[in-house]
Amino acid sequence: MTAQTQARRVLLAAPRGYCAGVDRAVIAVEKALEQYGAPVYVRHEIVHNKYVVQTLEKKGAIFVDQATEVPPGNIVMFSAHGVAPSVHEEARQGSLATIDATCPLVTKVHKEAVRFANDDYDILLIGHEGHEEVIGTSGEAPDHITLVDGPEDVANVEVRDESRVVWLSQTTLSVDETMETVDALKEKFPNLISPPSDDICYATQNRQTAIKELAQQSDLVIVVGSKNSSNSQRMVDVAKQAGCPAAYLVDFASEIDETWLDGVGTVGVSSGASVPDVLVEEVLAWLSEKGYGDVEIVKTAEESLTFSLPKELRRDLRAEAAALIEERTGRTTES
Repeated sequence: MTAQTQARRVLLAAPRGYCAGVDRAVIAVEKALEQYGAPVYVRHEIVHNKYVVQTLEKKGAIFVDQATEVPPGNIVMFSAHGVAPSVHEEARQGSLATIDATCPLVTKVHKEAVRFANDDYDILLIGHEGHEEVIGTSGEAPDHITLVDGPEDVANVEVRDESRVVWLSQTTLSVDETMETVDALKEKFPNLISPPSDDICYATQNRQTAIKELAQQSDLVIVVGSKNSSNSQRMVDVAKQAGCPAAYLVDFASEIDETWLDGVGTVGVSSGASVPDVLVEEVLAWLSEKGYGDVEIVKTAEESLTFSLPKELRRDLRAEAAALIEERTGRTTES
């Protein structure tokens, strides 16, 4: 299709944007600041979105790379991507009160890793090397977990006992690419066990399904999301694989290149699971100014899942942090 054969329009994906785990994590930071006052430290970005991080920084959140950077007697929150047990220990040794904002769907993978390790399985973790979620999951059972970063990694995988091997995955991967990796692993290890339930989260799958639908009808797809967001990057990949001639990832409407619209009749728009809808609205406003004011919703799923906030928010964490310092040093914070 071309701009000459079809009127300009936008296809807007639904669902898009915030998933339940991201919503929970962002609200947890806001609630912590409200209840305990600034500063509240957050280890790594609470979610992988530039706008969200900048907004929370303005409210008093301080983002650090390691818990060891946080001064004793403070509160530190762990991001939605999860952390290894060693990080919890670092926080305890540093006299820090902690809030664990790990997405419950990531926690599920952590628990699976622990259970299979306790049963002495070799665990093949499908994911991207260096991603925070992969580092956290691997830390649960480092002696049992081998990272498999795509189908091309399978040839190098070795296990102790081919009858006791299971695969798990990062929650934000491409569904199709993950299954391609699984198929290659099963060919090499016929007795490979699958996880009890799907590790790729519902929101990742739903957004990829929607982007496939958009891509098949669009000349251009714009995904709103940050470069370090795995699920947003995968949406761009999925759009291209589904046949869309061009697909791009942008943090803000200002990053859109007007030349992308040359010869384009239909623009598909969606956003990653860590993206607030205000950023999508800005993209729609930008497109409207360029003549793409006709917006059609493409709905492929309903989402109603919510998660309760971290239980630590019900406690006096400032008092707990002070008690940890007293326990370590034998004196109160006032002395």
